[in-house]
Amino acid sequence: MSNRKQRSVKAAFGGVVAAMSIVLMFMTGVIPSLTYAIPAVSGALLMALVVEIGPAFAATVYFSVALLSLFVVADKEAAVMYALFFGYYPIIKGLLEKRLKGFWCWLVKYIIFNIAVITAYFIITKILLISFDDMASFGKWAMPLLLLAGNIVFFIYDVALTRLITAYSLRLRKYVRRIFK
Repeated sequence: MSNRKQRSVKAAFGGVVAAMSIVLMFMTGVIPSLTYAIPAVSGALLMALVVEIGPAFAATVYFSVALLSLFVVADKEAAVMYALFFGYYPIIKGLLEKRLKGFWCWLVKYIIFNIAVITAYFIITKILLISFDDMASFGKWAMPLLLLAGNIVFFIYDVALTRLITAYSLRLRKYVRRIFK
C-alpha cells in the first residue's frame, strides 16, 4: 500500500474511532446513570488505535474527542472524567507497563488515577458548580469512601482493559489489519 493511501486509511480509522467516541459521549445526556461507564468505554476504543497505529496518533484522537466533549456533550461531569482520565489512560497504560513492573507500575497507575479523580472532583464542584448532594447523607466520610470505591473499580477497569487488549489482539486484530493492507 502506498504511503499516501496508508495515511488516508489511518486518518479514516482515527475518524471512525473519534466519531464512535463522541456518539458514546452524547449518550451520557440520554442515560445519565452511565456518567462514568460511558467515558470508560469511549476511552477503551482508543486501544485499537494504540495497537494499530501508535500512541501518538491515539493521543491526537483523544485530544479531539476530549475537546469536543467538553464543548458539546450535555453531561459535563462525564466530559471532564473523559478528559482527565478515561480518555488518555488506555493510551498510557501500555507505556507504563513496558517501563515499570509489578508494584511500581501499580503505584504509578494509582497515583495517576487519584490525581485525576481529585482534580476532576475539584473542577466539577468548584468550576462547573455541580454538587454531590446525594453524598451528604454519608457525612464527612462521603468523599474518602467514594475515593476508596473508585480505587477498587479502577483495579477492575485496568484488568478489564488488559483483557480487552488481549481479546482484540487474538480475535479482532486480523480483521482490522485487512483494512491496512
